[in-house]
Parts: sequence; C-alpha cells; structure tokens
Amino acid sequence: MAIDLSNYESGKKYGGTYDKDLKALQDRLSRLQSLHILHNARTLIVIEGWDAAGKGGAIKRMTATLDPRYYHVYPVSAPTAEEKDKHFLWRFWSKLPGSREISIWDRSHYGRVLVERVEKFCSEAEWRRGYDEINEFESRQCEIGTKIIKLFFHVTQETQDKVLMERLKDPAKRWKVTAEDFRNRERRADYMDALADMFKRTHTHWAPWTVIDGNNQKAARIAALTHVVESLEASVPQNFPDTKPDIAALAEKTFGYSPIG
Repeated sequence: MAIDLSNYESGKKYGGTYDKDLKALQDRLSRLQSLHILHNARTLIVIEGWDAAGKGGAIKRMTATLDPRYYHVYPVSAPTAEEKDKHFLWRFWSKLPGSREISIWDRSHYGRVLVERVEKFCSEAEWRRGYDEINEFESRQCEIGTKIIKLFFHVTQETQDKVLMERLKDPAKRWKVTAEDFRNRERRADYMDALADMFKRTHTHWAPWTVIDGNNQKAARIAALTHVVESLEASVPQNFPDTKPDIAALAEKTFGYSPIG
C-alpha cells in the first residue's frame, strides 16, 4: 500500500482526556516491558521525521515509565570520520537490541536515502543501492526474532515554521535550532521526493512504516504510543510465567505465603 503524506496533515486535536489516556498507555508500556524482559524479546523502534516534528517529545513520553536497564535511546547524528570510512550500516550494528532489550533510534540508517541523498553526501549509486541493503539488514534482524517498529513524524511546512519560531523565542529551547533546520527547510521538495521513494522501497511486510500526523502535538504522542503498545502486545507473549519453585519455597518460609496455587 502506497503512503501519501498528504493524508497525515489534518492536525486534528486529540478528542480524549490527554493526561489520563497518556498515563494509561505508559502503564501498558511498563507492563509490556516486564513481559518483554521475561520472554527474552528484542525490539527496535526506528523514529524518523521532519525537524521540529515532535520526535523527541514522543520518545520522552514513550520511555517515561520504562526500566532504564532494558532500553536505550540512540540519538543518531552525522557519521564520524571513522564511520564514514566504513559501510554506512557499520555504525548501527552496535545499536541493535540484545535479548530483553528495546532500542530506540532517534533518526537512523535511513539517513542514507534521505539526508545523504538530498545533500549529496553519497553518490547516486550508493543511495540507490541503500534500499536493498536496508531491507536486507532489517530482514535479517526479523529472522532472529527482532520486532521492528518504524515511525515517521510528519508535519506541514506551516507547523514546522511555527515550532521553529517558538523555539527561537524561548531561551531554554533556542539551542535546539541549528543551521541544518534552515538548510533542510529550503530543500523540502527534494526531501519529499526522497521520502516518496523511501516509503515505496522500504515499506515492507516485515518492517512497515507508520506515519504519525505531528501537526497536533498531543494527538501525535497518543498515536505514536498507541501504535508501539499495540505492536508489542501483538508480538510479545502476554502470559507471565509461574513463580519458580525455589522462590515460592522461600516466600512460604519467610512470609507464610506461597505465590503458587
């Protein structure tokens, strides 16, 4: 199914009770993380999107109640000199989740077919080859049991400009605005073309894209967390294992209570 970003520009306000519903989703995520750990699952959450589209805010809410020992957020920036000297996927292997872990990539390997393509940081042959390399990379992860969840946060130019202006007026947020934000803004049409190709070539059945309408911040956060929760509920066994006999015996001896039976 083709992805048309114009279908994600309504900016419709969230119709529920935001604080209550957000907490409910965070509680479900916390419970799911316990199941994720107990069943030795592994999950990779890939987050892409426009500058000032709300990626960081969504990640903050997504991880608010998680046990930090079993998840890691990786902010992906421009590759170092050493990383540039190797295959573009090399620097992502160490960021993959191990057993019981959730890895969240704030920007990702899709830089090869987005910013590196648009800004000509790689050759045309390299970014065209990148589609097959990315699909193969993700397919191999799925084969070893890694669940891949890919989110793209979309905003209109009008919304992006509004957020950038708000950041510039706020001394506590002004540092977030970089020259790249303005450079990327000027090349929006080129990025739209690159995104159309990216969705067409990498929206696979084993690692599909989900687009989040980021034009209303609260609605976007609820939509993103809802998708992550529902994806994990579908991929992680929902049964908690029985208490181990030795632990049950210790509880019986210490508290006169056995959690078995």
